[in-house]
Parts: sequence; structure tokens; C-alpha cells
Amino acid sequence: MVLDRKILAVTLILLGLCCVVALLTLSTGRMAFSPLQVLDVLTGGGPTRARLVILEWRLPRAAAALVIGALLGLGGAVFQSISRNPLGSPDIVGFDAGAFTGALIAISCGMAGWIGLALSSVAGGLLAGAAVYVLAWRRGVSGFQLIVIGIALGAMLTALNQWMLLRLPLGQAVAAGAWAMGSLARVTAEQAIAATFAAAPLMIVAFILSRRMRITEMGDERAQSLGIRVELLRLALAIVAILVTAVSVSIAGPIPFIALAAPQIARAMTRSAGTTLSASAATGAFLLISADFLAQRIIAPEQIPVGLATLSLGGGYFLWLLLKEARR
Repeated sequence: MVLDRKILAVTLILLGLCCVVALLTLSTGRMAFSPLQVLDVLTGGGPTRARLVILEWRLPRAAAALVIGALLGLGGAVFQSISRNPLGSPDIVGFDAGAFTGALIAISCGMAGWIGLALSSVAGGLLAGAAVYVLAWRRGVSGFQLIVIGIALGAMLTALNQWMLLRLPLGQAVAAGAWAMGSLARVTAEQAIAATFAAAPLMIVAFILSRRMRITEMGDERAQSLGIRVELLRLALAIVAILVTAVSVSIAGPIPFIALAAPQIARAMTRSAGTTLSASAATGAFLLISADFLAQRIIAPEQIPVGLATLSLGGGYFLWLLLKEARR
């Protein structure tokens, strides 16, 4: 693997910023602790009360924000590379909506527990991705077809999700609606650990395929001349993008715009000509944990779902991106 010094430096800086924001998240709130107290608790010391608040209440949420943000940044980078379009993002083309549909079906069938919701979300995301891929197939798949068909399918699934919410009993509908906004408030340690174990193999596969992915960005014909089976590679990358999106939705619900913005911000910072998976993942982690910190503190002691925070911040970015693409 060839390491670019600039990409490595940007990634390390972003990871350092993630640690700083995580430390702020763990130390602030209704019960405030100094950074030294937090570090003491994280290394096995500290009083019982501080250990309860930091390790059991705050740490799972911060860890989940970092892992899910990295997954969203990675999934967005992979799909933007496949589609060769900055608008190509799992939340734009309906993968989020498909994962949410799977979760709503599980809730409607009375499946209890987050494991059932996680499995149904993954299944829904995979089915939505398969539908987009099959409908976009015309002796191959082009990025423009993927995006247009994905947006159309996402709109249909969103309408279906709204109908299903209206059909649910009031208590289930309120809980599902809150989860649909994208929230890390109820993430447990078990969920954070499960997300980490699910993220590790997906990231490894993505990084293994990254070199060939970068070659395909120069054109299908050139990649084929170098012995790369472009459609098979594109399918494998699409599956990775769908799975990382489904895993994040299964834990925190749909969180918009992180997958869309992180790869573009990473590319601007690294000044790279192609997609950078490591910098995109680190950018996604930084964006999500920063948005979650704001969601917890901006109207304290009340909190807002992190999905609303990313939606508010990402709306302006999405409008700028649309205008930029329209001028191009």
C-alpha cells in the first residue's frame, strides 16, 4: 500500500481533533469533569460516580459517534467513487430509506430488541441497493443512472415509510419517528461494541479494494486494460457502501449529509485528485461527533437529535453543491 504523506497528515490531524471533541463530550454536561478527571477514569481510576457517568452514560455515545461517522464518511466516499459524482451519497440515493423501511417492518411485526432492528435494517438497505443496481443496469451501470434511479426509489421508500408510521400504534410511531430523526441518545455500550466489530471488516475490505477503485476513476476502459473487472469491482464496492450505511442506520437511525459532505471536505483538505478513504472516514467521524456535541449542548439542558443538527448544517452545503454542479 502506498501512503501519501499529505493524506496521512490530514488523517492524523482529524483523528487528533476527534479525540479533543470526544474529551469535551465526556467532560461537559450537567455533571462537569476536568479533562484530567476524565483521563483518570479512562485509565481505570476515579470515583464511582464519575466512572458511572463517563464510562456508562457518555462513553458509548461518543464511541458510537466516532464509529458511525467513520462508516458514513467511508460509505459516501465509496459511492461517490462508483458514481463519479459528488451528489452520489447513500442517503441521497435511498439506501438510508431502505434501511429505515426494514426497521419499520420489524417494528410492525413486533420484533423487540436492537439486534432484530439491526438485522432488518441491514436487510432493507441491501434490498434497496439491489433494486437500484438492477434498475440501473444497462449492459453495465453508469453513475448518472445510479443517482437518478436511487433518488426516485428513495422518494418512493420515504413515502412508504411515512405511511407505515401512520399505521403504527401511537407509542411505536412516536419511538420510530424519534429514531428516524437520527439520534445517539439511547446508544448502549453493547451497540457501540457491535458497531465497532461490524465496522472493522467492512473498512478492511474497502481499503483492500481502494487501489483498484482509484484506478477505475480514470475510466472503465483504462481499468479494463489493466486487468480490472470493472463491473464486479463496482458491485463489490456498492455492497460495502450499502452495508456500512445499513450498520449506521441500525444503530442511530438515518443521519443525513455526513456521507455526502465528508468525502468532498476530505478531498479539499488533501487536495487529492481522487477519493481518499482514510481522510473521508476521519472527516466523517469528526463531523458527526462535533454535530452530536452541538446537539447535546446548544440548547442545554435540553437535547436535539443529531440528525437535526446535521440536517441544519448540511442543507446549506447541499444547496451550494447543487448550484456548483448546475453551473458546471
